[in-house]
Amino acid sequence: MRRVVITGMGAVTPLGNSVDETWAGIKAGKSGVANITHFDTTNFNVKYAAEVKDFDPANYFDPKAARKMARFTKFALAAAKMAIDDAELSERKDILADAAVFLGVGIGGFEITESGCIKYYQSDFKRVPPMTIPQLIPNEAAGNICMEFGIHGPSHTIATACSSGTDAIGDALDLIRSGRRDICLTGGAESTLNGYAILAFDVLQTLSKSFVDDPTKASRPFDKRREGFVMGEGSAILVLEEYEHAKARGARIYAELAGYGASSDGYHLTSPDPSGIYGADAMVRAMKDAGVKPEEIGYYNAHGTSTHLNDSGETTMIKKAFGEETAKKLKISSTKSMTGHCLGAAGAIEAMITVKALQEGFLPPTINLDDPDVEGGCDLFYIPNKGIRENVDCAMSATFGFGGHNGILVFKKSE
Repeated sequence: MRRVVITGMGAVTPLGNSVDETWAGIKAGKSGVANITHFDTTNFNVKYAAEVKDFDPANYFDPKAARKMARFTKFALAAAKMAIDDAELSERKDILADAAVFLGVGIGGFEITESGCIKYYQSDFKRVPPMTIPQLIPNEAAGNICMEFGIHGPSHTIATACSSGTDAIGDALDLIRSGRRDICLTGGAESTLNGYAILAFDVLQTLSKSFVDDPTKASRPFDKRREGFVMGEGSAILVLEEYEHAKARGARIYAELAGYGASSDGYHLTSPDPSGIYGADAMVRAMKDAGVKPEEIGYYNAHGTSTHLNDSGETTMIKKAFGEETAKKLKISSTKSMTGHCLGAAGAIEAMITVKALQEGFLPPTINLDDPDVEGGCDLFYIPNKGIRENVDCAMSATFGFGGHNGILVFKKSE
């Protein structure tokens, strides 16, 4: 089997507009949650979110082109540029031309949907903005990346709700293993911080809304006081490359992407299967794919949304996949406590964080974990509030999406 490694990374997140800024925020246990600035929240129950801050697309690409893009596409293009530069591929047009792009997007240009509908109704059903469709469809981010960087390999967009970024990376792994391509830009992008989206999630009773006095405390996975997730936005892009190809061109290698596992609950549109069987199955398959045993996983980056159903359900999955004794020793954290839940981009951002954890020997904390909900089933070790300095050789990143989508990645430390 062809080995696949990560040779470049780029990110735009609520903690910073680069991988380094984001990682510095993770190590510091910083929250990216604050009062919403994208729209007037006066008539909304939800007042806070994890917004990307101080982002200027002109720092990454032509600002004229940016006017024709939805916000999630701008994030993806910026993260892709950073990843390409990081992989030292910006001058290798020959390599980029033969590359692929696999991007996870859960929803797409939701703010374009909102503004287009407003225009439609205000014009007595006669007008919509001319760029409505090109901006709102989820595949436009991958398409714009290909146009910007002269990429002519396959360009796919994967939509599996909150597992989109993870599944895109997993599909990219399979693409390179198959021998069809040697390089793939992959990850996820999402931005749904507008009134329409916030209200649509709020009516599902999924969002936190009670921490108005201190929004930084709102995202608190596995804690007794958790009440729902905090909406986030952003993008992370990884450059995946076949190992021999990377070695031949002298590329820096961050880590090896060793395994991927996926499954479907087939249970409920928004709730995970309480038995945890199929989420656990995805974990087992990812470990088998990577050729590792449960006791070899030194760090687990949890989906950890800060909802009652997810956090207890994910704990059940971990116990089933790893076994009770190994699960008790496993070091787990949810970095959504800092980034919020970035939906289709979540798996990609968390994959990037997991790679940095392996590279630097630092296991991120779960901030705001003041009183673990042991009675509610959250009885494992979730690295509360302060990260741990520890070198590990193998790590897992997990995501679970609406519709019962389960996606798992396993990374190995670079040799």
